[in-house]
Amino acid sequence: MMFWAVVTTLITVALLILILPLVRKKELPDSDVEQRNIQIAREKLAELKRQLQAGEVTRQQYDEQFVELELALKNDLDAVEKRQAATQGRWVAFVLLLFVPLLSLSLYAALGDPDAIAKQAEQQQMMQKQQQEQANIERMVNSLAQRLQKNPDDFDGWMMLGRSFLYMKRYQAASEAFAQAYRLQPENVAVVLQYADALAAAHDGTLSGKPTQLIKQALRLQPDNQTALWMSGLASVEAGQLRQALGTWQKLAALTDKKSPSYAKLSALIQALQQKLAENNASKSASPTSTAGVTIQVQVDLSNTFKNRVNPDDTVFIYARALHGPKMPLAIVRKQVKDLPVAVDLNDSMAMMPTMKLSTFKQLEVVARVSKSGNAMARPGDLIGKQDLNKVQTTQSLRVIIDKVVK
Repeated sequence: MMFWAVVTTLITVALLILILPLVRKKELPDSDVEQRNIQIAREKLAELKRQLQAGEVTRQQYDEQFVELELALKNDLDAVEKRQAATQGRWVAFVLLLFVPLLSLSLYAALGDPDAIAKQAEQQQMMQKQQQEQANIERMVNSLAQRLQKNPDDFDGWMMLGRSFLYMKRYQAASEAFAQAYRLQPENVAVVLQYADALAAAHDGTLSGKPTQLIKQALRLQPDNQTALWMSGLASVEAGQLRQALGTWQKLAALTDKKSPSYAKLSALIQALQQKLAENNASKSASPTSTAGVTIQVQVDLSNTFKNRVNPDDTVFIYARALHGPKMPLAIVRKQVKDLPVAVDLNDSMAMMPTMKLSTFKQLEVVARVSKSGNAMARPGDLIGKQDLNKVQTTQSLRVIIDKVVK
């Protein structure tokens, strides 16, 4: 209703602007004097013609008096025409009164969105609802944390708090909550793995160190635990122990439902590991080109579209990884948004593991990502740009524009 009230008001104002000047045009009053003057002029003209025929006036006199009569008659005729014209424009007002509303409504029906205001109000209500829900979650989490300070042996409470912090992406706080749950039940495999996962998330996704120790503990408690086997394989790949990772994931594949999406993903990773191991074995017997140092000169910039969505101190990760195979970085450089545009070199000397260098892969993917959280693992909302290298050379350069959002 509000929308149509606004539309009606706007159309009314437009009509008033167009019609009032036409309606206000006053009709000139009729003048009896003008009509009488016209009649007298006609009579004088007839008398003048009679005098010319009777020879009472000469042609020159006739012409002079005729011109005088003509000028006097013209003034009176002009006044009559103006009075008539004043009444002739009013029909336009009635046309506008009908045409303008019809045209406006027709155009809006074809081009407009009658529900635009309602949709905008609905979006605002949804945003307010989400903000309210987030505020409610934070209040409940803070209340739970305060209660646990008074009751530190509440195992279920620490587990709930840890999961809540994970949902809120507060990974360090989550790892501390799961540490308390682990203190209470160190033999609980679910607790051990949650603790390991939270610790890794709090340290840029790295599984080395304490997370790996926890994963090994979980496997000792439950050798066939599928989550533990999956995480163990990831930790082995990160440590460069590809053959150990292959054995772990092959064991996991035997325990996984062959029709599940997880099995298809796992099979692809196993094939990639097998291919990588075969390439490594071949490189030992042949004169390997992979031993030559590889340097990639990368120029990174941020798309103009996103420059108002970042802060100068936001972290920028620039790294290269295998185009096909494990997605862990082979070489990485850390910068900040305020450094952009920036040029960096990625080379073999930056390899995180001796067996995982740029030169060991035939195809690479170079990535530049803005991380709001500073986390090395991509999160929804991060800004990212990518370029593929389909043929790795000893020295090459490329340009990466950060122009997409991580979903």
